[in-house]
Amino acid sequence: MSQQSYAVTSRAESVLATNKLIRNTYTLLSLTLLFSAFTAGLSVLFNFPSMGPIVTLAGYFGLLFLTTKLRNSAWGLLSVFALTGFMGLTLGPLINAYIQFFSNGTELVMLAMGGTGTIFLALSGYALTTRKDFSFMGGFIMVGVLVAFLAGIAALIFSIPALSLAVSVMFILLMSGFILYQTSEMVHGYETNYIMATVSLYVSIYNLFTSLLHLLGAFSGEE
Repeated sequence: MSQQSYAVTSRAESVLATNKLIRNTYTLLSLTLLFSAFTAGLSVLFNFPSMGPIVTLAGYFGLLFLTTKLRNSAWGLLSVFALTGFMGLTLGPLINAYIQFFSNGTELVMLAMGGTGTIFLALSGYALTTRKDFSFMGGFIMVGVLVAFLAGIAALIFSIPALSLAVSVMFILLMSGFILYQTSEMVHGYETNYIMATVSLYVSIYNLFTSLLHLLGAFSGEE
């Protein structure tokens, strides 16, 4: 086989592998979002109490660690559903709080869901169609998330509403950037594991939704 033919074959195999990764990722993401919506619905229906930040973070990081360890096996799929199902359960008390506290709470939740879906589809579509390389954003996003996380803890401890709103705005911008970054990582072959790609995109969607809901409640909520 000539060097040119080998290069063409390698390029074709690379494209096929990338397309398979993207297809598997979005298929698994769709299924996990549906499962997460199901567990959130159960949590709302049975009025589950809030787990609190400590239990939520411990459960999230514990299941994330498990998923990372099992990402190359079939058990990784089960751990992904365990992680996203758990995160869905944590949304139930939050959604119930908005529905009970605001007279237009249901509308706020639906608007946050619609806004989240629109942002995700628009950014993913842009990254997929333009095939731009957004890998340069990785370091900035990681630092930004750390700063926003610490600021969120400070807002919670010292009860600073303005800082809490600023953190929500930061997370919306950071998660939007992360969607571009993660999609670009798949397109350009930097991310090759669809389980981890799914988790990354799911977390972005989760944070987008909660941040949008917070802002909508603050500026459009009717008590």
